[in-house]
Amino acid sequence: MAVPDPGLPPRVRIHEVGARDGLQNEKGTVPTEVKAEFIRRLADAGLTTVEATSFVHPKWVPQLADAEQLFPQLADLDGVALPVLVPNERGLDRARELGATRIAVFGSATETFAQRNLNRTVADSLAMFEPVVSRAKADGMHVRGYLSMCFGDPWEGAVPVPQVVRVAKALLDLGCDELSLGDTIGVATPGHVRALLGELNAAGVGTERIGVHFHDTYGQALSNTLAALQHGVTTVDSSAGGLGGCPYAKSATGNLATEDLVWMLDGLGVETGVDLAKLTATSVWMADRLGRPSPSRTVRALSHKE
Repeated sequence: MAVPDPGLPPRVRIHEVGARDGLQNEKGTVPTEVKAEFIRRLADAGLTTVEATSFVHPKWVPQLADAEQLFPQLADLDGVALPVLVPNERGLDRARELGATRIAVFGSATETFAQRNLNRTVADSLAMFEPVVSRAKADGMHVRGYLSMCFGDPWEGAVPVPQVVRVAKALLDLGCDELSLGDTIGVATPGHVRALLGELNAAGVGTERIGVHFHDTYGQALSNTLAALQHGVTTVDSSAGGLGGCPYAKSATGNLATEDLVWMLDGLGVETGVDLAKLTATSVWMADRLGRPSPSRTVRALSHKE
């Protein structure tokens, strides 16, 4: 039963990351045709933003080495934004050659993760992103900036809010259209979420430019999402079936499951445009191909057979 909360946004845009952030963390490689079918099924379920793949060097993310083969198979998906992750100018060139119109860069709020993930300092990684973002914007592309380790880092511990705000502003100053705040190891709690969002606002970052990306390590992803929505955030990252983690942060468990998010939003009367039954069927289908059950509680509940 839907019981609307007048304090929440009337509609939320779900930024679906299962096909990229989810599948990049699989030990095995999912066939290109399965990935394409997965994305098509997600779009058919009503998701209007589906992050398709990554143009990172195959040496680092072999699970997504088929980006050049996959992306052209999605060319006829009308009305669905298909952002792709690019790490540098070479990645941007590869994406442009295939006609991508939305890209994302992936930064870190902490020095240790920047070194482990990008083999650079935070400052050097921002310098690497600068020509990527400027060239993309000159070509009329939409650019998203991911910022990881916004709440805690497995090597550095708790991350000070001012430190996150500084790097977040630097990413946006490069020209990013939106910013996704990542709780990469899932240690955030609602008060911490509200504090970070408030400090970003105080620093001149509008809530309309912010998305949130929570992992469910401690079962806090939905609670943290609700805190963000109460603050006015209207973009939430999630992964169909709860797929994914982070290959460079071993303590990171799966992303917030899209089905769990939609179940909560439906109950709160918040529109998403997503058909939960179709989405659940899609995650069951993908779980079968991965050879294991979905970790999503909603998928398990709705697909349970007596």
